[in-house]
Amino acid sequence: MAMSDTLFGIHGIALELRAQRMGLITSNIANAGTPGFKAKDIDFAAALKSQIAGADAGKAITDATQYRVPVMPSLDGNTVEMSTEQTAFSENAVGYSATLQFIRGRVETVTRALKGE
Repeated sequence: MAMSDTLFGIHGIALELRAQRMGLITSNIANAGTPGFKAKDIDFAAALKSQIAGADAGKAITDATQYRVPVMPSLDGNTVEMSTEQTAFSENAVGYSATLQFIRGRVETVTRALKGE
């Protein structure tokens, strides 16, 4: 077990997963006009649970990645729905920011302890 695992707990893993998910969502948004593009998302809870259980990060993300089921399918086969993607992006950004803030707080606490404050 690495020191970062004990120092940050699940938050290090969560930050990595949120970053991966952000990339997937932005890819969906970028391909909103691509005929036949199938939107995907990561089931964050499933990926986190899998990694905590000891699965490799890549495998956990791959296993938790799912295609989105559109509410209103487009005629060209593209399944990106901008409102869904924007909502997912916003929710993920808030989670990413909160996780990052927690990690920053931990680093500041350790830094103060090392300085003897």
